[in-house]
This record gives sequence, C-alpha cells and structure tokens, in this order.
Amino acid sequence: MRLAVILLLLFISNLYGQTDLSAKYSKSITSKELKELLYVYASDYFEGRDTGERGQKIAVDFLRNYYQKQNIEAAINTKDYFQEMILNIRGKNVKTENVVAIITGSENPEEYIVISAHLDHVGQKNGQIYNGADDDGSGNVAMLEIAEAFQIAVKENNRPKRSIIFLHVTGEEKGLLGSRYYTENPLYPLKETIANLNIDMIGRLDPKRVDKDPNYIYLIGSDKLSNELHEVSELVNSKYTNLILDYTFNAENDPNRFYYRSDHYNFAKNGIPVIFYFNGTHEDYHQPTDTADKINYDILQKRAKLIFHTAWELANMPNRIKLNAN
Repeated sequence: MRLAVILLLLFISNLYGQTDLSAKYSKSITSKELKELLYVYASDYFEGRDTGERGQKIAVDFLRNYYQKQNIEAAINTKDYFQEMILNIRGKNVKTENVVAIITGSENPEEYIVISAHLDHVGQKNGQIYNGADDDGSGNVAMLEIAEAFQIAVKENNRPKRSIIFLHVTGEEKGLLGSRYYTENPLYPLKETIANLNIDMIGRLDPKRVDKDPNYIYLIGSDKLSNELHEVSELVNSKYTNLILDYTFNAENDPNRFYYRSDHYNFAKNGIPVIFYFNGTHEDYHQPTDTADKINYDILQKRAKLIFHTAWELANMPNRIKLNAN
C-alpha cells in the first residue's frame, strides 16, 4: 500500500513537470566540474584539512566563496556562512566552524532537507599530507555541484517547494563533533527537518565487493526511521540513475557499524530520517595516497546525480515523508 502511494506521488510530480525538471537540472552535475573542484579541494595547499588548523580554514573559505559566487544565501545565525564553535579535542579547545548555506523553499519554506558532508580530514603526519580526496573531498564537491543544480532551477523560477540546507560539517574525524554541534544548536528546527542525506566517500570503488560492477553505491539507514524515504530513494534511482543500491552495511548485525560512524547518525538520534551514501573503504582510506587522481569521476557524477534527484523529490513531493510507526 505504501509503495502504491509513493508511486502515485511520483506520478503527480510527473504531471506537474517536477520529474522532467529534475532530469533537466541534474545535467549541470558533470564529471568535469567535479574533477576541477576536487583537484583544488584535495590539493596539498589545503594541508589535509585537519580540524582547527590552517588547511581547514582554507577549506571553509573555499566553500564559502563558492556559495557566494553562486548567490546562494548563508544560513541564518551564521557569521557569513560559518557556524562557529569551540570544540574540546584531546583536552585542547579548538576554534572551528561548520559551513551552512540554504536555498529557501517556495511553498513550504519551514520544512527542510539537510544535505551534509564533512569538510575536514586528518591533516598531516610525519611530514606527509593526507589529502582526503575520497574522504570526504568527494562528498563536499558533490554537494557543491548539487547546490549549483538547485540554484540554476531557482534562477529559472523553479525554486524547490521545501528548503534545502547545505551543511559542511567540521570535526567528523574527531568524533562527529561538527554534526553533533549542529543538532545540539540547530539553525533551523529539527522537528521540521524531514530528512538528512549524508555524503561520506562516494568517489571510489570497494575492492572487497564481490560484484565488481562499478555502478553501485552503499546505502545505509534509508529504512530505519522512514520506509517512505527508502521507497522514494529506490524509485528515484530506478527512474534516473539505475545504480545498484547495495544494503550490505545496513544490516543490524553489520560488524563495521557504519550506521554509527558518520554525521547522519547525529540526525538519526534526533528522530530524523537519514540516508548515508558510501562507496566502502579501500587501501587508501586514511592514507596519504587518498588523492584526486584515484577518483572515478564518472561514478562520482552518477552518485551525485542520485542524491540530487532524491533531494529534488523530497523537496517537491506534495506531502513530507512519514516516520515509521514505533
């Protein structure tokens, strides 16, 4: 019954041209632009983006400048896009910041979809820079391209009905600290945040995966709080991207416990439905060899488009998705 309702909602979206618009604006997400952005964001100049260090400050300036150039607004109660905080990291007070931008919805502006990625990485060790191209440079540049696609729609008078928050969080590598700070000090009400789409490592392939087809993405958490979110995700993928949606790490008994290990978890703890997009680990995970030349940009583009289509559908559906009954 629920699946039939979702199908009907997608059919209604078709009637009003929303699905065609989703296809139209997703074309602005390109492997070329993703590559150009990532070769900057994961360059040595950013010094590994360690929380509170100079390279992380360069990273947040880069993100802020991008949103300014796109004429995408800063979130409320930020200091020019920066949600500033002081984190206690290994007994030291560290000043750092999330970067938060918003596209305000046209019909239901007080309902929010949060797209997130962590802006930090692990910095430098023994004189080597850990660039973090996949972890999580890939998520950040994907979000920038997604934001650009939404903003093109805005410029053509096709503003999403609900608001889209673009949240680049700090301190993930220190224990999901930036996303915890956001959910404890939300810029927009959590009770009106209908979903969090969290992007953490989507530019590589998992060498341990038995099926060697590269056209996959691991999804984690999509059905844990809202079956409707899961069904929207499945149907959008079927219509647009046809990726293999792999739920291996969504299992309750997953020994890796990835559901608890990225920033979506701080939203899930607050009863907000989540999807965690993930390519799996690889030999360059948390190594200085996680560099931009090893990213599969065609796959990164396809995965970014899936996230855009999912966000577009969530933003434009007639009714917000429902939580599962307890």
